[in-house]
Amino acid sequence: VLFVAHREEILRQAADSFYNIRQSKDYGFFTGNQKTINASVIFALVQSLGKEDFLNSDFFAKDYFDYIIIDEFHHAVAGNYRNIINYFSPKFLLGLTATPERMDAKDVFELCDYNIVYEVRLKEAINKGWLAPFHYYGIYDETVNYDNLQFINGKYNDKDLEEALMLDRRSELIYKHYSKYKSNRALGFCSSKKHAEYMASKFCMYGVNAVAVYSGAGGKYSKNRREAVEGMIKGHIEVIFSVDMFNEGLDIRDIDLVMFLRPTQSPTVFLQQLGRGLRKSKNKKYLNVLDFIGNYKKANFIPIFLSNGSHIDKKNNRYDSMDFEYPDECIVDFDLQVIDIFKKQAEQELSIKDKIKNEFDRIKAEIGKVPSRMEMFTQMDSSLYDSVRTKSRLNIFRDYLVFLEKMDSLSEDEKYLCSGRGKDFINMIETTSMSKTYKMPVLLAFYNYGNVKTEINEDDIYKSFYEFYSKGSNKVDMLRDKSTKSFENWGKDRYIKLAKDNPIRYMLKTHGDFFIKKEGILLALTDDLADISKLNIFSKHMKDAIDYRVMSYYRNRGLDLFSASF
Repeated sequence: VLFVAHREEILRQAADSFYNIRQSKDYGFFTGNQKTINASVIFALVQSLGKEDFLNSDFFAKDYFDYIIIDEFHHAVAGNYRNIINYFSPKFLLGLTATPERMDAKDVFELCDYNIVYEVRLKEAINKGWLAPFHYYGIYDETVNYDNLQFINGKYNDKDLEEALMLDRRSELIYKHYSKYKSNRALGFCSSKKHAEYMASKFCMYGVNAVAVYSGAGGKYSKNRREAVEGMIKGHIEVIFSVDMFNEGLDIRDIDLVMFLRPTQSPTVFLQQLGRGLRKSKNKKYLNVLDFIGNYKKANFIPIFLSNGSHIDKKNNRYDSMDFEYPDECIVDFDLQVIDIFKKQAEQELSIKDKIKNEFDRIKAEIGKVPSRMEMFTQMDSSLYDSVRTKSRLNIFRDYLVFLEKMDSLSEDEKYLCSGRGKDFINMIETTSMSKTYKMPVLLAFYNYGNVKTEINEDDIYKSFYEFYSKGSNKVDMLRDKSTKSFENWGKDRYIKLAKDNPIRYMLKTHGDFFIKKEGILLALTDDLADISKLNIFSKHMKDAIDYRVMSYYRNRGLDLFSASF
């Protein structure tokens, strides 16, 4: 077993939990100072194990671990997390996260093909009594005019924001509201190191034992993470002002108040910060939350974050009402001026078309090139995708080349592709009906790893189906169906029968303008596709369209199940 996390204290906590269940001495750690490679359970720092120096057979074979658990799985879309996932081939991979919706919109669920073993959201966790209820106060903060701050690619300029938040008038407002509550242990979330130092200095001036915690600490009021945690647990420190370092992995059960001192536009960051105080403790009945809200962008999303989107205007597919459902025993109180901000922002919301264009421009700027279907799909804001996926008029993925043309983003090769039958074939992949995934391995047989074939035989089909359904998520689909649940014992003839009975028969019937039968050939492309199929741009879009259809199949299946039970 491998357990991966990004802080040693999380590894130690996990090891203690494992030991409570399975008391064994065969445990080890893989960190900066310790490199255990032969224990039955290894607890590894992602910063250490994720380096290429250690991801080789000198340390671990690819199949060394049967079971891998990755904590804070929402980080796994990039960096060392992705290196670990790509290297190892366990029998089972389990990702743990309280905040799957990332602030940068990269799709965490895509990593596991939208296979969710168990899910419990904030509202349900509080209602079940697993977390403490909260009393949330949305406080109107008129000291900052966010309209005057530079806002590019979905975020405020760091320096502009830092300067705007460090106002004596604002610190006085924050302290005034803090002092209303008899807090013993509080966290304040700041925008920068300088902001954290400033807030700690002001609170100390007001007579509160406060410190700042951030990476590379060295300021007058700063302490390292471990010292600050120990000081707060012992009661020597009343308030910690932090920059990101306490968004995750903090386990101080007695925290009774959290303060949001910067614009919080991301559900991930919002819930991470809120979650720092939701651990149950005999010393508190509930968590107080002070959120200082100005006219920053997406402020009106806050009620959605607090309710987990439990209120939806289905007709307009918008969160545009203050009538939200919050967890049991929780109080949510917004100042009237804050409600006015919410209403004004709801009225000014962009049209869906404008939002799609903005998302395209954002993703294009972030990755430094025109996004493929898969890049657009996995990095697109999830709520926006949910809005467009069932609307053929707005769904850009139903004809992505046309969308790129509207965005003036077609390459010369793509313009040539769009001038002939190749574009129609790609669009067929984008729009063909899919109650099962059976058509995809047929198309992959034609794709042939980029060297597109115009004819495929039984050997091609067998190889493609076998490889496709050997993959975990595709395997799950086969196992769920009574007629295919024994597929792992199938031979070549059974795979060929499945392909002939289902996808090939229907593809010839519904897409006879692209597929034909020939003597001695299982399936062939029509002759007018012969030339275009030789082009790299054709194979590139063919594979991108196939990958998108497979991944969207997994995602939409989960969304449709949710909608059916809503």
